[in-house]
Amino acid sequence: MSKSHRIGLVGKPSVGKSSFFNAATMNDVPEGAYPFTTIDPSVGEAYVRVEDAAPEFDEVSTPSVGYLEGDVRFVPTKLVDVAGLIPGAHEGNGLGNQFLTDLNETDVLIHVVDFSGETDLEGEPTEGHDPRKDIDFLEEELDQWYLGVLEKGINRYASGYVTEEDDIEEDLAEQMSAFKISEDEIKLLIRRVGIGFDPDEWDDDDRLELAREIRKATKPMVIAANKMDTPQAQENFQEIAADPEYEHLTMVPCSAHAEKALKTAGEAGVVEYRPGDDDFEIVGDISPEQEQGLEQIREFVSEYGATGVQAALETALFDVLGVVPVFPGGANGLGNERGEVLPDCYLIPSESTAEDFAYSLHSDIGDGFLYAIDCRSNRQLGKDYEVEPRDVIEVVTTN
Repeated sequence: MSKSHRIGLVGKPSVGKSSFFNAATMNDVPEGAYPFTTIDPSVGEAYVRVEDAAPEFDEVSTPSVGYLEGDVRFVPTKLVDVAGLIPGAHEGNGLGNQFLTDLNETDVLIHVVDFSGETDLEGEPTEGHDPRKDIDFLEEELDQWYLGVLEKGINRYASGYVTEEDDIEEDLAEQMSAFKISEDEIKLLIRRVGIGFDPDEWDDDDRLELAREIRKATKPMVIAANKMDTPQAQENFQEIAADPEYEHLTMVPCSAHAEKALKTAGEAGVVEYRPGDDDFEIVGDISPEQEQGLEQIREFVSEYGATGVQAALETALFDVLGVVPVFPGGANGLGNERGEVLPDCYLIPSESTAEDFAYSLHSDIGDGFLYAIDCRSNRQLGKDYEVEPRDVIEVVTTN
C-alpha cells in the first residue's frame, strides 16, 4: 500500500516518451514518431525499488502489492503519460488546456528529452538540434502558465475584492491553491526573490521570477536524457551537465529503448533481468542478430550502471520529492493474522511523523494513536517522531 504519488511524464512528440512509459509500466500505449500519438493521459503502474526489511529479521516478506525480487521490493506508484506539449500550450494551443489540467494532478515531473538532437521543437525529424531548447521550452511554457494564474491573484488583491487587511500572500495562496502551495510558502518565495510585499512595485520581470520560483517549488522536475545509447546524445549530455544554466535540474541518462527490449526479452524467457540492474543474463536460444543487439545493450547498461528508466523514477520520487518508504510492523513481530510478512510498504511524504504514518494507514488508526514502536529496537516512539526511510513501525492505537 502507499499514498498514490503521481509522477507526470512530459515531453514533446517523438522523443521517446511513450517508449519510456511502456518500458516503465509494460503497458501497450501506441508508440509513433508523429504528434499526438498519446491523446489522453494514460495512467500506468510503475515500480520503485526499496531494499526489503524482512531479511534483517530472518524473514521473507510476502508483498500484498508490488513484488519481491531477491532482497528488493518493487513498490507501485502511479505514472501519468501527459499528452499535448506543443509551443503555446499555456495559451490553449493543441491540447494545451487539457495538458495543463492533467499536469497539475501530478506531484513531480519527468521531462523526457531526446538528447540525440534528432527531433526539433515540433517533434519533427532533424539533425543537430540542441536539447537545451527542449528543456527551456517546457520550463518557459510552465512559467507562463503559472504567471497567468499569479496575475489573477495580483489583480484580485488590487481590485479590493478582499478586505484591505489581507496580505498579498493570502490572495496568491488562494488563487494558486490548485498548485498546493500555502501562504507561508508564498511568503518564503517572495522573500527569496527579494521583491518586497507590495505588488504595485513589482515589474514584469519580478512577476515572472516569482511565478518561476512557485513553479519550481510545486512542480519539481527530473530530466530523463533519453536515447543515450547514441554517441551524439552522450556528447550533448556531457556539455549540458557541465552548463551552470542547468545545475538546478537533475539529469538522468537513460535509454527507454534498452529498458523495453530487456523487459520484453525477460517476458519471453530470453534473458534474466531485474529492472535497475547493471547487467543481465541471456538464458534462451536467440539468433546471432538478437545476440548482437543484446550485447550492445549490455555495453550501454554496463557503462551507465543501468538503462536509466528505473533511476529516473526513483530520482523523481525519492531524491526530488523526498518520499519516504515505511513498513508497517505487526503486533506479533512482522507478520499479521493471515501469516503475511511485511505485506505493505507505504510511500509517504517527507518529514512525516509517526502520527502522520498512522493516518496514512487509516483515519481511525490516526484518531486513536497512542504511540508507535520501532520494530528493530523495540523503542517506543511518540507522535512527533519523524519517520526515516525503511523504518519498520508498529502503531498502537485505541481503535
